[in-house]
Amino acid sequence: MRRPLLAAALSAAAAAALAAPATATASPNTASPNTASVRTPSLPLGPAGLHEQRETERLAPGVTLTSIVRGETSAADAWTLHVRLSVPGNASAVIAPKATAEDAARRLEAAGLRPRVEAVDGPRFADVPAGRVGYVVRVGRYATEADAKKDLPAVTAAGFSAGTSYTAEDGTAATGPWRLHVITVDPRRFGGRVVSSVGGTLTATDKVSDLVRDSGAVAGVNGTYFTSAGKGGSAGLHVLNGELTSEANNGRTAMILPQSGRGVRFAQLSTDLRVRAQDRATRELDGVDRLPGLVDNCGGVGGDQPTERPQHDVTCTDPDELVAFTPVYGASSPAGAGAEAVLDASGRVTELRESRGTAIPAGGRTVQAVGTAADWLRAHARSGTRLALSERVLDHGRPVRLDPRTSILGAGPQLVRDGRVRVDAYADGLVHTGDDQSFYYNWVLRRNPRTMVGVDRDGRLLMVAADGREPGYSEGLSIEEAAEVMRSLGAVQAMNFDGGGSTTMATAGGALVNRPSDAAGERSVGDGILLLPGRG
Repeated sequence: MRRPLLAAALSAAAAAALAAPATATASPNTASPNTASVRTPSLPLGPAGLHEQRETERLAPGVTLTSIVRGETSAADAWTLHVRLSVPGNASAVIAPKATAEDAARRLEAAGLRPRVEAVDGPRFADVPAGRVGYVVRVGRYATEADAKKDLPAVTAAGFSAGTSYTAEDGTAATGPWRLHVITVDPRRFGGRVVSSVGGTLTATDKVSDLVRDSGAVAGVNGTYFTSAGKGGSAGLHVLNGELTSEANNGRTAMILPQSGRGVRFAQLSTDLRVRAQDRATRELDGVDRLPGLVDNCGGVGGDQPTERPQHDVTCTDPDELVAFTPVYGASSPAGAGAEAVLDASGRVTELRESRGTAIPAGGRTVQAVGTAADWLRAHARSGTRLALSERVLDHGRPVRLDPRTSILGAGPQLVRDGRVRVDAYADGLVHTGDDQSFYYNWVLRRNPRTMVGVDRDGRLLMVAADGREPGYSEGLSIEEAAEVMRSLGAVQAMNFDGGGSTTMATAGGALVNRPSDAAGERSVGDGILLLPGRG
């Protein structure tokens, strides 16, 4: 169901920027009086010549917020009914091979409907060639979503299910509108810290506006992909102030973030985790601060199914796992069958439990095990002995130094490398195993709200929120467009963060800058990037 517009919850400055002609605007090729750059190219969205308006305000020394509105609704944009199709592994796919789509169209025509079969092509990415992704089946063109829904019963009567879709979000030619918000941080002038924050424990989620308000931050955006509340924190690599709180989806892109904001860099990182018992027996440690047996976004080790390569929005499984838990996870580890060793600060086993779920000691940790890993733990983690945990983050085999003033946030995909658009769609897990291309179509090719981060040639940090899923207000970005936008904003390195309903940007006091797309309003997320005043 299409999400309704969010009730107004903007700061006065942001609301004025979005609702009325700006008082401090810039033409497409001229910088605003408040910005540090000299010339700003138009966003590479839609055809040339679209109206583009920018307003920039200073949030703190070295920190600016620029809000950009580009384009407008076209008469060619319309609502339609998008028919769900059956492919191997998914009876409700939104895209299918040509024969499947044409067969569905014939059946719909026989029922008195007028379907159309549309080919969908994808762009060339660094590791995925351009070409035909599949075919979609649609019925009708309507002025409003309500009009489209009136024909849903007829589609159902023909033996199909369908949903409403707005054509301007297809990722193909459109005129907008697009609304983006760009926070630029010059670490040479900003006197504060740039930090990753989970608010409290990993098992709780928080709204970005609350994180900003409660910390006294200048501003903040949402961060990494995260698991459901109660399961753990990031669904991918996360190092919080030098402490590993989630292992990598091996090879996915991550941002290495010093608190100073200087020297931010992006890399495809992996983790090497091991447990060594006092009797010298060793075993792979599968994860940190997550439920054993479930690997969100895949990319794990040790025989995970269906694959060990990253798969965004897929949960892989492994019945035989060792997973460590740190105090930042929460007061206690999750309960379940298996075994669990409780370790003090020196790694000494103070208790070996015959089931999972116990208090996590301050300064210590626990190690949970399921399946054959539980047998190993029972054999080698006797009370009074020690377990040594080795945790390394690797950049193509080279260890990444972890220190208390650096965090690492994994997400993906990469968008810009060395000043050029570069999306490793396959390596970053956007290409799923199997025949169903629904995820690639919906998440990669179609327009969605996006959060992106990058750095420019002067070492300035760019944090960008693009609104979407609000027809006539902001259509969002495809992944290809997100990469082109970041390059146009000056990024020489950039990556994609969690988006969709998670895309949120807030300024001092928790004032929302953008319009989160969930029907219920702002979503609670796993973590955020905050600009804190003072070096601390």
